[in-house]
Amino acid sequence: MKKLLILLCLLAPTLLPAQMGKAYEMNINGVKVIVQPSGNDIVEIRTVIKGGVQNYSNETAGIETLAMTALTECGTTAMDKNTFKNALDAVSAQMGGESGMDYATFRMNCIKSDLRKVWPLYVDALTTPRFEEKEFARIRQDQLTMIRSRNSQPDDDVDRLARRTAFAGTAYAREPIGTEATVSKLTAAAAKAYYKKLLHRGRIAIVVVGDIDRAELESQMKALLDRIPAGPPLHLQKQSFTAAANTFTPVKKDLATNYVQGISAGPQPGSPDYNAFVLAMRIFYTRHFVEIRSNNGLSYAPATWFSGGLTPFSVLFASTTEPNKYVITARQLIDKIRREGFTEDELRNIKTGYLAQVWYRQETNAEQAAALAQNEAVHGNWRRALTIAEDMKKVSLQDLNRVFNKYVTNISWVLQGDPAKADPALFKQKDTPVKTF
Repeated sequence: MKKLLILLCLLAPTLLPAQMGKAYEMNINGVKVIVQPSGNDIVEIRTVIKGGVQNYSNETAGIETLAMTALTECGTTAMDKNTFKNALDAVSAQMGGESGMDYATFRMNCIKSDLRKVWPLYVDALTTPRFEEKEFARIRQDQLTMIRSRNSQPDDDVDRLARRTAFAGTAYAREPIGTEATVSKLTAAAAKAYYKKLLHRGRIAIVVVGDIDRAELESQMKALLDRIPAGPPLHLQKQSFTAAANTFTPVKKDLATNYVQGISAGPQPGSPDYNAFVLAMRIFYTRHFVEIRSNNGLSYAPATWFSGGLTPFSVLFASTTEPNKYVITARQLIDKIRREGFTEDELRNIKTGYLAQVWYRQETNAEQAAALAQNEAVHGNWRRALTIAEDMKKVSLQDLNRVFNKYVTNISWVLQGDPAKADPALFKQKDTPVKTF
């Protein structure tokens, strides 16, 4: 398997550029339009609306997700929902919107020969959505059902608790999907007014992955952007999270086991530490899994990850019947890495695996567009999607150990389950607790 991954990493950089043309950007009506010629007959277009959870209040959480869903689920001024959907189905085109922590996207995907049929539908959905009352009530109910489903999943629920606790009083404590309390109060009129304010040229970028004549594309984009108001300049907040001390917040819940999650710091997108920390947390995932599950049998599926958005943070997670033993083992593992560091073999292997994943993610136009959109919205640099493989090769072992020690420090811990099973002092004390088992 390892040989296969190495072979893919060697071949992919030569295969993909041969199929794709050189990426470029245009500035049309003050909007950045990012274009990646694809070398195939598929066209993927994404309008990126920046801001995410910064765009709305705690009381209206979920409104952006509803509004983005409504673009295709409530019809347009020209077509009702069924007529609109039938027009897409006639050419097997895909279209839809979604919203996340840092940005929303509205995408379309079709065969190049059908672009002239699908593009007008996309423009109408983006610029003249209907927000029809009956259809809006349906998608609001669907969103409420999804919220209830997520609330019933302990893994999801403890993740939300961890973020609400760590990021209390900031936008990152909000849920893009909203809560039952907020979503149940949202109306079609409120979502329509919100979307009208949301969509302006100061907030968006557009990503195109496909082989479209540049002059034709520029004409299409200008016609679209002429229909979108200029709006004020956008000033996104990039915030850094660092817990002032180790903290512990338990919540009693009738569960078969305990769900423990900790949040620590992470480097800002675009900073020199970012790429090294991505790799460090991937190695830490393996170390954490082996130590928690394989060596000590404390959790079936322990995990660590790095959430590298506009407020970046690192995460430790485990479901366990023995939370005290888990936190002792996890904290001792962190101390060991801080003392001894990672190894050259670990760095070499994680680079190989990461580069293979990078090239796997470039297999479709949709995946390429998603990478360009994410890098533009979060890093402010869409070209990072194209240079990431070479950028990661430059990360040194010294970089890896330095950033891990710099960012994985104090941890905001939460527990859902039986608080009586956990000793708060083991989570909160500054010095790493001694292993006694």
